[in-house]
Amino acid sequence: MLSLNQLLDPQYWESLLASPWTALVHLIDIALVIYIIYHLSKSLAGTKIMTLIKGVFLFVLAQIVAGLLGLQTIFWLMNLVMSYAVIAAVVIFAPEFRAMLEKLGRTTHIFSGPAMTSEEMVVQSIVKSVKYMSPRKIGALVAIEGARTLQEYRSTGIELDAVVSGELLINIFIPNTPLHDGAVVIKDNKVAVASAYFPLSESPGISKEFGTRHRAAIGLSEVSDAFVFVVSEETGGLSIAVNGNFRHDLTMKEFEASLRSHLISENATPISWWKRLGGQD
Repeated sequence: MLSLNQLLDPQYWESLLASPWTALVHLIDIALVIYIIYHLSKSLAGTKIMTLIKGVFLFVLAQIVAGLLGLQTIFWLMNLVMSYAVIAAVVIFAPEFRAMLEKLGRTTHIFSGPAMTSEEMVVQSIVKSVKYMSPRKIGALVAIEGARTLQEYRSTGIELDAVVSGELLINIFIPNTPLHDGAVVIKDNKVAVASAYFPLSESPGISKEFGTRHRAAIGLSEVSDAFVFVVSEETGGLSIAVNGNFRHDLTMKEFEASLRSHLISENATPISWWKRLGGQD
C-alpha cells in the first residue's frame, strides 16, 4: 500500500509519467473499479446489504488513511478485523448475496445473441400488445411520431415518458381504467403521453362502419407523418393510417410488416452490449 511519503515524493509521480503505458493501465484500472462500484450500488440500492456496504466503505476509507499516515498498528488491527468481518458478512447476509448473484447471472444474456435495436424492441412490444388486445376486442389508438412534431396533440394527454412495453400498452387500454379513453403517442421510442386526443377526419369517403377511433387515426395521418394504428373495439380488427392512406382488416402478419417497414430503418444502430449492461436502451 502507498504511504503518505510516497504520494508526496516527486520522484514517484515522475516515474509514472516516465512510463505512459503504466499510467494508462492505472487509469483503466481505476475507471473499471468506479464503473463496477457504481452499477453494483445501483443494483443494491434499498436492500439491507447496502447498509453493510456503507459501513465497510467507511471502514476501508479509515484503513487507507491509517496506511497513508503510517499508523502501522491501527492499520494491522483494521486489516485483521476486515478479514473476519468478510466471513461474518457472508454468513449473516447469505440471502442477499444469493439474490445479488442470481441477478448478476440473469444479465449474462447481454453477451449472447444478436444486438437488438431500440426500434426493434418497440416493434416487438407493440406486436405483443396487439396480439393480446385484438382477440379480446380491447380498443386501442396509438400514434408513433415521425419527423413532424405532435406537440399540439401530445399536450392534450397525460405525460408518461415511459419505456414502451407490451404490458404497459395493454394496461393503458384496458376498459374502465383512467387512461383508456384517448390515444397513446410514442415519441423517440418511449410512451410520451396517454389519453391524448386527435383531430377527426372530415373526409366524406370514410365508411359509416368506422367509429371515432378510426376517424381520429385518419385525421392525424392527414396532418402529420405519424404512423397510426387502431384496434377496433367492436371487431378486434387492425387498421393503420399513414399520410392519409387508410388500410383496415389487416392480418397480424401484415400489420407487423407495415409497422416494421415504417419504424425500422436500414441505418438503425444496435444497442451495444456495454449499454445493455448499464441498463440503457
